Amino acid sequence: MSKKELLDAVAKEVVVCVKCPLWKNRKKAVPGEGDSESLVMFIGEAPGQSEDIEGKPFVGAAGKFLETLLSEIGLSRDEVFIGNIVKCRPPRNREPMPNEIQTCTPYLDRQIKIIKPKVIITLGNHSTAYIFSKANLPFNSITKIHGKFYEATILDMQITIFPTFHPAAALYTAKYKEMLQRDFQLLKDKLAEHAINP
Repeated sequence: MSKKELLDAVAKEVVVCVKCPLWKNRKKAVPGEGDSESLVMFIGEAPGQSEDIEGKPFVGAAGKFLETLLSEIGLSRDEVFIGNIVKCRPPRNREPMPNEIQTCTPYLDRQIKIIKPKVIITLGNHSTAYIFSKANLPFNSITKIHGKFYEATILDMQITIFPTFHPAAALYTAKYKEMLQRDFQLLKDKLAEHAINP
């Protein structure tokens, strides 16, 4: 099976998943989407209202800002893979609970194993905490570690992790917006090193 077919198989499981209580309130699960052959993965926290309606990740205001950030470094969302650690929207956009993360992240792990990215960009505290835990790296706050590159072994693969703020944070706080834009410029340079950037 091709990578795309394998990812489609995961997505089919996600859309009918009832393993945690979040399925009861969802309109649509959000498996994630993008280029199955991409060397770059973006991982966010959980779907919001717009994502829940459309079944796609990062389609609301935060998603539009993410697309702007991507275009500033010469990428489009079609050229990367975008997913979340939790695939269904938590009620009222609350943070995902530890048991929800634990129940849902095996899907993400499978997606990572299929895609085999060279670089994972974590967006916000929850996705960074999860990926750092997989890499046995200490994590306490996104504000302290954002904008740095961490070489790590995740799921038996050598992967560069790049934590930064969630685009939603930038919509409410100007300083986070500036930090995100600076972080993405650092990312652009790193991707060029990996010969990933066009």
